[in-house]
Amino acid sequence: MLSHQVSYRVCYADTDQMGYVYYGNYARFYEIARVETLRSIGVSYKVLEDAGIGLPVYENYSKYHAPALYDDLLRIDCTLIKMPSARIEFEYKIYNQSEALLHEGKTTLVFMELATKKVVKAPEWLITAILEKRSDA
Repeated sequence: MLSHQVSYRVCYADTDQMGYVYYGNYARFYEIARVETLRSIGVSYKVLEDAGIGLPVYENYSKYHAPALYDDLLRIDCTLIKMPSARIEFEYKIYNQSEALLHEGKTTLVFMELATKKVVKAPEWLITAILEKRSDA
């Protein structure tokens, strides 16, 4: 549907004592990729928040194939799985510089009206931006 790639160089702060990327950092890598995926279609989290919409994570799934290591250059592929409604779902694949698949994941986020903390439908302007980007492909 909608895909985007992000590069990320693993730094010391990302790793544990063994030199492996600490497992909790994969969720941060997901966030980096999905923020940039939305930005690639002209939608920033700031614009969503300014419109009174938050995107809290509802579900997070991770599958580890091999460790990412200090100084690896990662490629994070982020794909929007289907058109959003009250939820938006992304899949991730993380590769190292040798193109080895290290990690797969999925997140589901919900659109939340910040003032009321109630789940709402995705804004129409976001749907339009996705559809326009899809038609460019």
